[in-house]
Amino acid sequence: MATTRRTFNPKRRMDRDPARLSDLADVVGYGGNPEHKRAPGDFGLTPPAQPRADKTLCNGANIVTRSEAERLLKEGVRRGLVSAQKRGKFPQNIWAVTESGCPLEAQLDNQQMGIYHGYPVPHTDPFGKVILEYWNKS
Repeated sequence: MATTRRTFNPKRRMDRDPARLSDLADVVGYGGNPEHKRAPGDFGLTPPAQPRADKTLCNGANIVTRSEAERLLKEGVRRGLVSAQKRGKFPQNIWAVTESGCPLEAQLDNQQMGIYHGYPVPHTDPFGKVILEYWNKS
């Protein structure tokens, strides 16, 4: 049974400086994480799926292909939904919203290559409303 997370990172902030967003969107990539997958899809992960009870699953947001995950990641950058917190030259987080209105958070895995893994933002996380607000404004 999944546990409900009670606290979320209160320090998350959007970096609203659009100066380098188009270049950034060209270089970020999606790597994935088997802990956020119930079904392996075409992500090519090893192991293909290893869902953990304490992790939110991409399948719940109906993201089942690597190309869709990467498209959303890049669209989040283009719309300026990147974190103010950086790791090297890449933002720690990138946010996006699915067509059905589910807010997503991607976290930097490889700061040399700009590779991320992502997951749906839990309904109990108040930052989900911030993501939706910025997404709908852009």
